[in-house]
Amino acid sequence: MNRRLLAFILIVAVSLGVVGGLSKWVVDDVKLGLDLKGGFEILYEAEPIEAGGKVTKESLTETAKSLEARANATGVAEPEVTTEGTNRIRVKIAGVTDEAKVRDILKKPAELTFRSARGCAADKGYCKIELRGSDFKQNGADVRQTQLNEYEITIKMKSASKFAEITREVAKLSTNGTNQLAIYLDDKMLSAPNVSSEINSTDASITGTFTREEAYDLKNTINLGALPLKLTEKYTQSVGATLGKQSLDETMEAGIIATIVILLFMMIFYRLPGVIASISIIVYIWLLLLGFNLIHATLTLPGIAAFILGIGIAVDANIIMAERIREELRSGKSIMSSQKAGSRHSFRTIIDSHVTTAIAALVLFFIGVGSVKGFAVILLLSIVMSIITNVFFSRLLLTLLVRSGVVKKKTNFGVKESEVRAL
Repeated sequence: MNRRLLAFILIVAVSLGVVGGLSKWVVDDVKLGLDLKGGFEILYEAEPIEAGGKVTKESLTETAKSLEARANATGVAEPEVTTEGTNRIRVKIAGVTDEAKVRDILKKPAELTFRSARGCAADKGYCKIELRGSDFKQNGADVRQTQLNEYEITIKMKSASKFAEITREVAKLSTNGTNQLAIYLDDKMLSAPNVSSEINSTDASITGTFTREEAYDLKNTINLGALPLKLTEKYTQSVGATLGKQSLDETMEAGIIATIVILLFMMIFYRLPGVIASISIIVYIWLLLLGFNLIHATLTLPGIAAFILGIGIAVDANIIMAERIREELRSGKSIMSSQKAGSRHSFRTIIDSHVTTAIAALVLFFIGVGSVKGFAVILLLSIVMSIITNVFFSRLLLTLLVRSGVVKKKTNFGVKESEVRAL
């Protein structure tokens, strides 16, 4: 057995072995979108909270980060939060069991404030805001169980001196019975403890008849804080888990059938180049799925459409090369000369077609939004993987096999002797 044939056998064996051995891991690791897994999607339009304010790029990005933090706090897996244009944020969350609760947490503009009656009219209640969310340490709220087995929420202040000054002034109001420092979450009063003396500390607590679940929900709400911008829902879509699974099963079934038909067509019609093309396409599909995982892409129905389109592009590259080799064989050249000339002449055509498709995908990526942009990303990845496998890998395998000398009949390329013209 010569070295070229041995190299061909080893490359094919290792490639198919890796694909067969690691396919389950690669497939299981692919992240599915909400249209395949079930979940919901919301498009928010952002507006400034205060009249006359502006929506800046920074405030939009900060709001998106806050929404992602809120989604993560609900325990959902890998929420997808992206900004669009100058004032829009798109949120996609897959695999949600309690959609209403998650939607409420996402939009709720929860802000903790400490208020007093200093300088307030008798009928105005706690009208003076003493401390706002910005005065508390980020993620400074926690839950503590008292000796009486009650739950309370502890809060960390940024400035002990500021808290000391406020409590000192509020304590002076004890003579008229308004020495409470009320604690509000938005406009809901949680508690209103009496302040009898100055508290020179960064620690405060919220007490009440909280259950364990209520205490932890309140802690999470305080830590999430208020959103920098006001959000209005402009579009929403919800997909049930059952419908998503059905879409995935039907799409996968169609994709598998189409791939099998394509591979059979290549092997029957193009013979040896078709067999090599089939090996390359199998490796291409595996590498494409691996690429999804490496770039942390989310596979959606439009993404699967791009995936199937990519298989078509990969097949086209192999057909172009096989047809050019067959043309050279029909002209009367030897198998080795035909393979070399056909590969060289087809290379520019294949690259040109890939480049033009890549340009179209780039246009979709830069001007598209949502699923259109996802389609473009997967199409671009398909083009890169197609060049690696169905241009270079296919050429390598065919070159090794032809130059090994074991291929001696033109019929192995689907060319009949009667079709060969004399030079």
